This record gives sequence, C-alpha cells and structure tokens, in this order.
Amino acid sequence: MAAGTKQGILTARGIASMKAGEWAADPASRGSGRLQARKLANGELAFYYRYAGPGGERVRLPLGIGLSLAEARTRAAELSRRYQNGERDLRHALLTEQREAERERLNASAAEAAEAARARATLGALLDAYVAELRRAGKSSARSVERCLRLHVETAWPKLWTTPASDVSDDDLLAVVARLAEQDKLREAAKLRAYLRAAYAAAVRARQNARALPALRDLKIAHNPARDLAPIEGAAEARERALSVAELRGYWKRIRVLPDPDGALLRFHLLTGGQRVEQLARLTTEDIDQDAHTVRLRDGKGRRRLPRLHDVPLLPEAQAALQAMQGGSMGPFLFTVTGGASGAVYATVQHRLRSIVEAMMEAGELEKGPFTVGDLRRTVETRLAAAGVSLDVRAQLQSHGLGGIQARHYDRHDYLMEKRAALEALHRVATGSTASVTPIKRRAKK
Repeated sequence: MAAGTKQGILTARGIASMKAGEWAADPASRGSGRLQARKLANGELAFYYRYAGPGGERVRLPLGIGLSLAEARTRAAELSRRYQNGERDLRHALLTEQREAERERLNASAAEAAEAARARATLGALLDAYVAELRRAGKSSARSVERCLRLHVETAWPKLWTTPASDVSDDDLLAVVARLAEQDKLREAAKLRAYLRAAYAAAVRARQNARALPALRDLKIAHNPARDLAPIEGAAEARERALSVAELRGYWKRIRVLPDPDGALLRFHLLTGGQRVEQLARLTTEDIDQDAHTVRLRDGKGRRRLPRLHDVPLLPEAQAALQAMQGGSMGPFLFTVTGGASGAVYATVQHRLRSIVEAMMEAGELEKGPFTVGDLRRTVETRLAAAGVSLDVRAQLQSHGLGGIQARHYDRHDYLMEKRAALEALHRVATGSTASVTPIKRRAKK
C-alpha cells in the first residue's frame, strides 16, 4: 500500500477531509484487490482498483474521476469478481474489450451511414441524376426524358419513386412500363423502358468511371433490374408516310405564300433538308457562315460525348427565309418566329404545320392523309432517293447513319458540294421543275 494511505473503510466524511495528494483505501481480503481513492490538486477525487498482476507487479486501474463512493465501489466490485474468477491481467482484458467495443461502434456507425446512403439513393434520385447527366452532356432530349420520368414514375408511382434504387426489382419496373402498354400507349411505354434501362446502366458504369457525374457514382448501383425488360411489341413499327411529288409540291405552294415568319419557318425547315427541329432551334448568329452560305448544326443524338458538327448549305431561298424569320433583327436565334428572341421548338413547327395540313385535307390535296414534321424529314430522304441522290450523300445531308468506324475516323470529306446539289434537287422537285440530278464526282480523300 502506498505510503501515506489512510487506513480503514472509506467514508464520504473521510474522503471530504482528505488533503491534495493523499490516498485512502478500503480494506480487502488477500487476492481480491482493493478500491483506492486519491485527492487531486483541484479538489476532485480519483478512484482506482489496485491488484497484483500476472507477474506479481502492482497494477492500479483508473475507475474514473468525480464518481460517488457508491459508484466507485460498484465498479471495483465488478473488477474484483473478474479478478478472482481468473482474469489476472485485467488491464489487457479491459484494453481488448475497449478495442472490440470501438470496432463494433465503428461497424455500427458504418452500417448506419450505409443504410442512410441507401435510403437516400432512391429510384427518384437515380432518375434525377440520369437527367442531370444528360444535361451535362448537352443532350437535347434531357427535358423530354425528365417529363416522361416525372409523369410516369414519380406521379404515377410515388412510393416506388422513394424506394431505394437497389431494392427496386424487375417486377416493379415491369409494372411501371406495363401501365402504359395496357393503355395502348406503346410508343410512350417503349420510351419509358429505354429511359429506365439507360438510367440504371449509367449508374452501374459510373461506379468505375472517374468522369461520371458524382451524383450517379455516389448511388453505388451494382445491377440493372431494367436490363431484362422485354421490348414493347408494336411500339417500334416504322412510320412509312412520305409525301408524293404532287403532295410535296402542294405543300410548297402553300408555305410559299404563307405569311412570315410562319411561312419562312416552314420553308427554311424544308429547304435545309428536313433537319431535326431541336437542332435547328439551337441555331444562333454564331452558327452562320455568310461567306460559305452555310449554317452549322450540332448533332448530339445518340451516345456521343461531343456533338457532331454538321454544316448545311443554304440555297438563296433558304437565306431569304432566314432573313424573313429574323424580321431584319438578325439574332440571336436564327430558326424563330419571335424575331430571334427564341428558337422555334418542335411544338411550334408542328402547330404551324397543322394548319397547312388541315387546309390541304379540306382541298383534297393529300392522297394518304395528314403528315407530321417527321414525315417531312422522311419525304426529303424519299424524294432525293428517287431523284438519284446517293445513300451516303442523303445520310450526310440529314446527319444519320454516320456512327461507323469509317465515318467517324477516316472519312474527312465535308460533302458540302454534294449536299448543296442534293438541296437544289429537292428544290426542283418541290417547285415543279425537273428532279434529275447530275452525278457529282467525289473528291479524292487525302
């Protein structure tokens, strides 16, 4: 026992009268260890359990500071029981327990964090992150994809929207898509299926992609439950409507006299080869080359990270339509009905087209019923094919079917001369002139 240690049973009064640095201890039987107390310089009391270690050394284990005497005796009694039951190296045993308790605490904390992260990584969070990835990549489809997902998933299936994405099954997603299919909205069902598959696939790829959107990578999606959803039968049936030569000429006659800017809008769309409206809508004054008489479109369709630059020649009539749309202001948007304040989107074009179609229907000028903006794009391809324009030139003019290795890496010809000749042929067909095309000799590739 330490020198200067008070003898006798510890009492509250005795402890209170202790001086700074003084020790006191409870009496104890041999081999059981004992409770000790020491008065600190600040007046607080520190309690210890003292025992003989495995090698006979005296070991003093701290029990705590500021404990009541009863609390200290309870802790000392527990250690004494363990000591007498054979745990001779209590210090090592307590350290081991502390490490195990800390490990369990960390594991529990990690598990809680993982569960919280899983709870946040809902199907809605996944679909929102997918839309954000589309926007970051400059995809013009981002807005329509978001509308589809919010309408047909968030609104229609609110509980599923808040379900952890990793808990969503293929049966869950099948029900989402089937709801539209059962309403005979086959095309919309097919789009929704494609968006769900693409969203999960993007999140799975993001786990190993340092350039992926962090919001996608943080979801930690490991599998794609939408992968095995079967295609929607009947949704992918190709449309076949293409205007005949007579119908195309009737259409041209009407848009030629339609007041501007509406008439100019439709004439520019046709005379540039039926380009995709979403790409025309993004045209600004920076995209026009006055010397070369071309406009530059940016084709971001598909999985491209960077849009394909697509130069379209402007016939004199197309340039005149461009100026008519602008109303003399010239910008900033070129394809417009607002004097350049904004670009004309698909709904704007289709609305103007609908009045023309209705008038042609009433006049009996349509052989196979009404047509859409997409049908006009198909008409351009069909009429140019009939006029002898080659497949590769038509593909270059409308920027489709150019994803092969040859087109992406080896063919550096700009096709401007061929595209201009094709547009001139289209103009001749639409205006009633001969539609023959003089073959253009291809420039040798360097």
